Amino acid sequence: MKKVLWWLILGTRGGINRAKIIKKLNERPYNAHQLAELLDVNYRTIRHHMKILEDSEVVESSGAKYGKMYFLSEKMENNYNEFEAVWNQIKAEK
Repeated sequence: MKKVLWWLILGTRGGINRAKIIKKLNERPYNAHQLAELLDVNYRTIRHHMKILEDSEVVESSGAKYGKMYFLSEKMENNYNEFEAVWNQIKAEK
C-alpha cells in the first residue's frame, strides 16, 4: 500500500489534492460536491481524483449520481498509518 500511496501522491499530477481528499474522508464520508466545496477544487476535478482513488482501492463509494458517498476502503483504513507517514514526510520536505 505504501508504494501505491507514494505513486498517488507524488508520482502523478494532482497528488496533493488526492492526499487532502484522503485526509477528509478519514474524518467522515463525503460526496464529490461536498469535497469540491471543502477543498475549493472544481467538481469535475474531484470526480477525476475519486475515480483514480477508487481504481487504486483507496476509497469505496455507495449510492449513485450526485448523492454518491465516498468512504475510505477497509484496506486504506487498515493502512492509514502508512498514509500519515508519507504525508508527514512530504510536509517535512517543503
